[in-house]
Amino acid sequence: MNIFITGATGFVGRKISLKLASEGHVVHALYRDIKKTQGLEHQNIKFFKGDILLKESLYFGMKDCDVVFHTAAFVSVWTKDPSTIESLNINGTVNVFEVAVDLAVKKIIYTSTAGVFGPSGNGTTNETQSYPSTFFNRYEETKAQIEQTIIPRFMALGLEIVILNPTRIYGPGPLSDANSIAKIFKLHLEGKLGLVPSNGKSIGNYTYVDDVAKGHILAMKKGKSGERYILGGENIAYIDLIKMVARISGKKARLIRIPVFIMYLFAWISVSLASLTGRNPLITTGFVKKFLRDWKVSSDKAKKELGYNPVSIEEGIRYTIDWLKKEYNL
Repeated sequence: MNIFITGATGFVGRKISLKLASEGHVVHALYRDIKKTQGLEHQNIKFFKGDILLKESLYFGMKDCDVVFHTAAFVSVWTKDPSTIESLNINGTVNVFEVAVDLAVKKIIYTSTAGVFGPSGNGTTNETQSYPSTFFNRYEETKAQIEQTIIPRFMALGLEIVILNPTRIYGPGPLSDANSIAKIFKLHLEGKLGLVPSNGKSIGNYTYVDDVAKGHILAMKKGKSGERYILGGENIAYIDLIKMVARISGKKARLIRIPVFIMYLFAWISVSLASLTGRNPLITTGFVKKFLRDWKVSSDKAKKELGYNPVSIEEGIRYTIDWLKKEYNL
């Protein structure tokens, strides 16, 4: 089967591309920078230079494809020009869907985020959770907008779309904004001080990147159009996550607990400097607000309907640490 993938050179996209190619599918991999295709060389992967904002390149790459994986997105939580997020996430997605309709593509696997469900509060979030009234960043807001308004419009035209909602992804791969958790692991291995928001007891859900990639392929095979599937791992407090990293790596955690008001002050200063320099801030106020809340989720639906079977958090951390030690000689 011929399969088109946007974001094929990204953190998750490259994993999906290689797994599909190894299964014998012909992957049409969209890329913008040829340097980022390194490591994706495979006899079943064909490269197509383009951009989701350039429809001509989408037609060229998507032609004769049965399925589309749309993983490309602007994932950073801040940019000096907010219209960039709107352009890539909203307009780019509309372009992909429009071309898919024109070329009679059978199915689209759309990568969203579990962030669209909002904090879990005292319970555990699943796919029945309604959308919150506000979001912590524009990335999550655009993803929710796509799920609520854009996807139903294209499904009405006959396009089959399966929505996937990964949680906080980590693992071997580029240490980009999409893989910020592995960046934290690397800092720990380097013996650098780790900052803990407040008491570090807020709970998040962390999922290993290979599991997310497998979940995408399972969704292609078994996912139902119009359904959402949370691709998560385990729910764990941030402080316990770092302690687990310390235990597995054999390196003592050097942690500093930062009071909430200090974090907000630092975030304000960081964003102010970023507005002047154009460089991404180290932290934003939205980031602080998000990490002070609980984000407990359940992946039971994906397990039951797709056969999703993620590794334990301990296994995932061990794989990631082993990779970081080899990759960066730590």
